[in-house]
Formats: sequence, structure tokens, C-alpha cells
Amino acid sequence: MSEYRTIHHGELKPAEWHQFMLGAVAPRPVAFVSTISEAGEVNLSPYSFFGAFSSNPPILIFSPANRVRDNTQKHTLDNVRTVKECVINICDYAMAEQMSLASVEYPRGVSEFVKAGFTEQASEKVRPPRVAGAPAQFECVVQDVVSLGTEGGAGNLVICRVVAAHFRTDTINASGIGIDPHRLDAIARLGGDWYARITPNSLFEIPKPVRTIGIGVDELPAHIRESSVLTGNNLGRLGNIERHSLPTAEEITAFRATEPRISAALQGADHTQLHRLAQEFLEAGDVAAAWKTLLANE
Repeated sequence: MSEYRTIHHGELKPAEWHQFMLGAVAPRPVAFVSTISEAGEVNLSPYSFFGAFSSNPPILIFSPANRVRDNTQKHTLDNVRTVKECVINICDYAMAEQMSLASVEYPRGVSEFVKAGFTEQASEKVRPPRVAGAPAQFECVVQDVVSLGTEGGAGNLVICRVVAAHFRTDTINASGIGIDPHRLDAIARLGGDWYARITPNSLFEIPKPVRTIGIGVDELPAHIRESSVLTGNNLGRLGNIERHSLPTAEEITAFRATEPRISAALQGADHTQLHRLAQEFLEAGDVAAAWKTLLANE
């Protein structure tokens, strides 16, 4: 069993709890939000309390929290309460250092676009400008601002309805419907000074269970379910197969005849060698071959 340190709310200073929470709830996408004041002063600031919560209607929510150290509020929050519009720009790796610079607490009236070296791009439906070059830009009207508390660290949910969106064409996938994660080169926020970069080496695919009704880990044969070789990820992938897709005895026999490594794996006193071979197939994405391997001695 794993060991845990348990922390109850209120046991730590807010700044200390902040580090634990943001370090564990990661990675988080970054909303690079441009707003405008009633006086026409443009503000640009990043927020990692951010996510997509509905696609129809299209709703994005970010949260400018009250500053932990002194319980003051950010210019972004003041702006969206008076001019109920914003643009949520998505950041890629090429923008990371400039985006971080824009988080500096410049005095009101100082443009982070200028300080961080970004170019304003006129929006079509809202008054705040977009960040030119950002891979995605969501023009939004602010439907509501929900305060979650009055102390330092309390969030303020800014509920944004997207009225127009702009996607840089080099990030769109080959089908023309959706974003190619290999091209997006997205970044995400971790704890402290840390960020993550979504690179081709860090990407992996998992077939969505909603497309099938998998048999589940509980219905795997005991020697598979209790394997000392197969990982939780391996078992999850095996359990995502539909019952009618399990290999037949004839398919298993034919596979044994064409895969020379099966005979060698069956020489082991237990299932270890067989499971290691199946794991190789799983890691290569060949679930059918993994199942035929695992059932080869039955």
C-alpha cells in the first residue's frame, strides 16, 4: 500500500496549501486573457485556473483568484465586471516566456501587450484585442462572475460564452475538423515555476471506452488480472475489448503457428514470459496480438 500525508483544510497557511494544491492538480491549461477597462485600457494576463465546460453553448471558465499574500484583486477581474467581454488566447511553447512576463503586476494603464512584446490583433465581436500569433483565440462575452470567497486565494469564476473563435491554420488536423496535438505545441502549468510542453514524445492515444462496452478488468482471466508483469495501464487496455472481439480458438491457433516467439514464451514455468511478450504487443498498440498471446496456453 502507498503511504500518504494527510492534510486537513486549515492546517497549513494559505500560501503553503496553495503549493500543494497547484503542484498536484496539474498539468493545467493556460488562459491568456485580454480584457479592457471602461477607460479603454487593455490588460493581458495568464490564468491556469481554466477549462472548457460546455461546447453547446460554448462555455469557457477561468478564475482570477484573490492574491494569497494580501487579498487584493487583479485588473482582469475589475475589467470583466465593468466591460463584460474578453478574449481567451491559447499559448504555445513559442509564447511561453513572453506569457510569463505578462503576469508581472504592472500598474493599471500599463499594457502587458507592450511590456511582453505581443502585437494586438483586432477582434471581430468584442472590444478586447486578440494576441496575434496565438494558436487559438476565443472571443467571449462574460455571462457571469461568481465569487467563491472573500479571503486571499479565493477564486472568482468568470463564465465566458464564446461568440467567435480563430484557429491558426497550421494547427488544424488533416481532416480539417479539430486540432492536431502534434502541431499545437501546447504548454501547461504545473506547480511553482514549472510548466509542461506537449511534444510528440509525450503524446499517447487511448481508445475511448464510450465507443465500446469493454468487458472490464474484473472479467479478465485470473492469471492476467493478477499478473506480476502487466501494469494497470496494460490491464485497462485489455479490459476495453468487447466480448465479441475476443479471439477465437482458431485465431489463437493460427497466431501460434505464425508467431515464433510464442513457443519460447510457453516454455516458462509460469506466465511471466508470455505476459512480457503480450506487454510488448500492447505497447506497440496491437491489442489483438496481446490477447492471442495471453490465451495461447489455454
